[in-house]
Amino acid sequence: MSYLIDTHCHLHDREFFSERQAAKMLKRAEENKVEKIICIGTSHGDSLAAAEFALQHENIYWTYGVHPEALSTPPTGGILFERIEEVEDDPTLVAIGEVGLDYHYGQDNKEAQIWLFEEMLQIASDSDLPVVFHVREAFDDFFPVVRNFPGIKGVVHSFTDSKKVLKRILNETEFFIGVNGLATYSTLPTPPLERILLETDAPFLTPVPFRGIINEPAYVYNIAEWLSAKLGVELEIIERETTKNAEKLFKFRDPVLCES
Repeated sequence: MSYLIDTHCHLHDREFFSERQAAKMLKRAEENKVEKIICIGTSHGDSLAAAEFALQHENIYWTYGVHPEALSTPPTGGILFERIEEVEDDPTLVAIGEVGLDYHYGQDNKEAQIWLFEEMLQIASDSDLPVVFHVREAFDDFFPVVRNFPGIKGVVHSFTDSKKVLKRILNETEFFIGVNGLATYSTLPTPPLERILLETDAPFLTPVPFRGIINEPAYVYNIAEWLSAKLGVELEIIERETTKNAEKLFKFRDPVLCES
């Protein structure tokens, strides 16, 4: 029997979800065939919160990342390496991310963003972990940076650029593309099924028909339904293929639940 994976959400973030709310959403996700969920780290503290959430709940995984928008004064590479060494043996840690480049609000800290991105890619390479990329209005710099790390695997989360850029990703890299609720109400180009990962980015980017309310992992099912109609492919095939893609990239290991 096929099932779904939400490869990108922020259910652990108490700024958006209370513990009670998150617990209810986990139950609804299970009822909608979402059997694995990845909580995405956006800073050192947020990443550790995601790790704690994964420890407390079954079939939850997490990533370690510093989002480019969270960058102020970047720490030294040594500090970053010391921090990830604390947790890199955790079986629920499945990737580095979300990390990348974001020039949407300007390029005043462009040099620092590129520096941090390179540091995080080096950590991913040394730890043999894939990367969850966040790239917005910065693909001209993204491609030269990742070209220096030829062994890196990853997913371009929430792709929002042109057909031309999508074609470059598909032809020049082996990266997967994250498809979320944004696709259900926009004119974004659709990647081929063999390169798609499903994600919600909850609490953001709620898909049709739930726009106007907070997003949650259960809505991966609705994104899969939309993709089925868009590609003219049976829903079960969408479920099977996107799950296979996620399992190939993230290589899930059995998590260990806490006793309490």
